[in-house]
Formats: sequence, C-alpha cells, structure tokens
Amino acid sequence: MSSPLIAVSHLYKSVTDATGTLDILRDIDFTLNREETVAIVGASGSGKSTLLAIMAGLDTPTQGAVQLAGQDMFALNEDERAGLRARHIGFVFQSFQLLAALTALENVMLPLELAGHPDPKPLAKEILSRVGLAERLNHYPKVMSGGEQQRVALARAFVVKPQVLLADEPTGSLDHATGETIMQLMLELNRELGTTLVLVTHDQALSKRCDRRLMMQAGRATWVD
Repeated sequence: MSSPLIAVSHLYKSVTDATGTLDILRDIDFTLNREETVAIVGASGSGKSTLLAIMAGLDTPTQGAVQLAGQDMFALNEDERAGLRARHIGFVFQSFQLLAALTALENVMLPLELAGHPDPKPLAKEILSRVGLAERLNHYPKVMSGGEQQRVALARAFVVKPQVLLADEPTGSLDHATGETIMQLMLELNRELGTTLVLVTHDQALSKRCDRRLMMQAGRATWVD
C-alpha cells in the first residue's frame, strides 16, 4: 500500500493576546491519499482556513506535524518550505489573487518562470485555452469578469501540474451559475491531472461532490458521511 501524500499529525494551533489564549485547532489528525478529493466544511470560525494555511506551510502550528510527500514541512526553514510549495502545491483563493499589472497569460506564466521553466508561454497558452480563455490571453484582470478571473486563477494553479491543489472558498465571490461552472472545471482538471484536491467550502452540495468530507467544529475535525 502506498504511503499517504499528506499526513496531518496531532495538530494544534493557539494564539494568545491580552484577553487570553484562543485554541483554533485541537488535535487534528488525518491522512490524504494521492488523487483524493476532500472538502473541509464547517461554520465560520471553526478553523477551516487556518488548517488549510498550515497544510500549505503558510502558517505554523503550535504543536504537531504536517508531512507532504514524505517531507516533514516544519522541519524545514521558510525558504525550504517555499521551495516545497513551489514543487508540489497549487492554490486557488476566493479573491482570485491575480497580479493586476500582468495579463492573463503573464499571470499563468509566472509560476512556471519562478520554477525555472525554459519556455513557459506555450504551456500557459495551452491551459488558458483549456479553461476557455484562448481569446483573453492579453487582457488584464480589471477588464475580466469574476468568473474569467477565477478561470485564470485555475489555469495558474494547474499549469505547474501540482500534486496537491488547495482551494479556499473558490466559488465564494461568484454567483451560483458561475460558481457551478468554475467548480465543474476545477474537478475536471483535477481528474485529468491526477491532483489531490483539498477544498474549503460552506457549500454543502459542493462538498458532497468530493470523495470525503472533513467537518470542523470548534477547532476539532471529524469525517462525515
């Protein structure tokens, strides 16, 4: 049996200020296999986005460990963690996070350039065509609709063929019909490229389209049917 792609081990996260200590995550422990799709669900403030940020190595736990492809993420320094993310992880955010000064094509080329790819333009064009934006390569984010911007964000995330895609409320700022189209596209790309998808969402119908659902309540996590 192959080892899990992601192993989250007894993860805790607490923050302390003048009012006392707040426990955000409490003993989170699970594994994810390659090519799984997993939805993290729960009420606002339950710890979903904090868990996702720690899984990405963007935040650090108070206690516990995260292993990605056999590598203990928090045994690395910040530069090493950034390198691990660049090699293995793609991101999609609710707010798109596109660079306003770059065209759609340039936004998608950027992660390839950062990874040292010798000829990023053909790959960026190919995936932008795959998400239906072949005619919008040279447009800037400000003249694109929310749905188009999120398609660019999907193309940027998938162009490096990540082992893991972390998506934080990717349809949260879109209308229902546009969000449905984006989610279908994300799931299709995920299957085509064999990516492991971890999706934070409030949308119960959307979460049920994933292989498994992890419910967050008061900083604790349980698998639900």
